[in-house]
Amino acid sequence: MGRPKQFDPDVAVEQAMEVFWRKGYAATTPQDLVDALGIGKGSLYHAFGSKRALFDLALRRYRDSQALALVGLLERSGPVKERLREVLLLLLETDFADPDRRGCLAVNTAAELGKGDEPAGLLVRRMFDRIEDAFRALLEEGQRAGEIDASRDAAALAGLLLATLVGLRLTARVEADPRRLRRAVDALLDSL
Repeated sequence: MGRPKQFDPDVAVEQAMEVFWRKGYAATTPQDLVDALGIGKGSLYHAFGSKRALFDLALRRYRDSQALALVGLLERSGPVKERLREVLLLLLETDFADPDRRGCLAVNTAAELGKGDEPAGLLVRRMFDRIEDAFRALLEEGQRAGEIDASRDAAALAGLLLATLVGLRLTARVEADPRRLRRAVDALLDSL
């Protein structure tokens, strides 16, 4: 009798994240996951319990890595509006360069599962909260430096930036012309 195939659970979560990101939660079958992870269904369920439990791990992995990367970009030095523009345009370029146009897994999850799935909604809200907090801190820095009108509510502006970011990421999944979204970024930054 052959030995059972060994696998690294961290690698498996990463691979599952790619499948969920490409197909969405509902369209991903256990067979899709088995094929991507290269393990049997029994091993999949033994290691992760369920498709849903694996999805939650994958969404957490995405949230932690993507939010950390975005916050790191926002915390670099330089003029605030330039940093914001660079980050927003980088995300758009990434979205348009992806042949599958996967967009953002968190945004996709919010659109697919919405309020009807409280655990997924909570994970997405936590990611959005982390990003909005980073936007607020950056805007407050811009206010202290005189780049952004200090009489404006930094928390409200951070909410506007987050809503715009979510809209940009979702729109980029279907938009043919990236110039349209770049103009929206420029208009947003001009409004600050």
